[in-house]
Amino acid sequence: MSLLLAFLAVAGIDPEVEAVMGRRKTPEERRMRTHTTEGPKASIDPALEDCVDLARRDSSAAVTRAHAWIARSNGPAAQQCLGFAQVQGEHWADAVAAFREGAKLAGPDSPVAARLWAQAGNAALLGGDMAGAVAALDSALAGDALPDGLARGEAYLDRARAHVALKDEKAARADLDNALRFAPQDPLAWLLSATLARRMNDLPLAKRHIAEAASRANDDPSVALEQGVIAALDVDDFAARTAFLKARRLGAGTPIESAANAYLAQLGDTAPPAPQPTNKPAPSR
Repeated sequence: MSLLLAFLAVAGIDPEVEAVMGRRKTPEERRMRTHTTEGPKASIDPALEDCVDLARRDSSAAVTRAHAWIARSNGPAAQQCLGFAQVQGEHWADAVAAFREGAKLAGPDSPVAARLWAQAGNAALLGGDMAGAVAALDSALAGDALPDGLARGEAYLDRARAHVALKDEKAARADLDNALRFAPQDPLAWLLSATLARRMNDLPLAKRHIAEAASRANDDPSVALEQGVIAALDVDDFAARTAFLKARRLGAGTPIESAANAYLAQLGDTAPPAPQPTNKPAPSR
């Protein structure tokens, strides 16, 4: 076993954890989805839209508004308002409870309920409750209530991420195949698919899917880090070194930089030297 392969096997840095779980709080995920329908005719309850806008500015005020709305006239939109406000405040368990209650109020086999179950699953994922995330996303994906396209693809992706964390690779692979079918534009789906394929010893699939991820997110340090790992396993030291250097640059100040430096050390490279002050001669008068 090469030094690099040994490092990959025993080091405390797991590229998949950094690439997937380390990205639980991207801006896109933090915003969550507030539409209850898709397509050009999609509309939002004006009160819910106002609540979402307030939550982005002041989550505590939005929670207060949501509770007043629930007391006045409870319903799916009021609970969605509360859930979104709790997400913005990173109160994940409270967000899950609100989305779940909204889904129940919307009734079974409803697109609104499916959307709210998907939001509950995403909030549970963000909060680290992987079993809860799977349960909520099972409800979201049951039947045909959740529209095909991005909404369904992202639900499959979230469930795949939860399955990865729960070490259920077979279930994660099935969900990722569906995520790529419904949301091929999402680079995170390709990234997670590549890392999972690598872990399942399917290097050809890993190489194809990390290339797809890079084509969609070429400036993402997690993608560059995984590119390096896959190249190293493919015994392409030049490509691995190039990818790790890129990951180090793009991920400066993050765990990605530390991981890249550790991998580069195994390839015989050292961490970049500290910048030295430049002593420029004084300008002539």
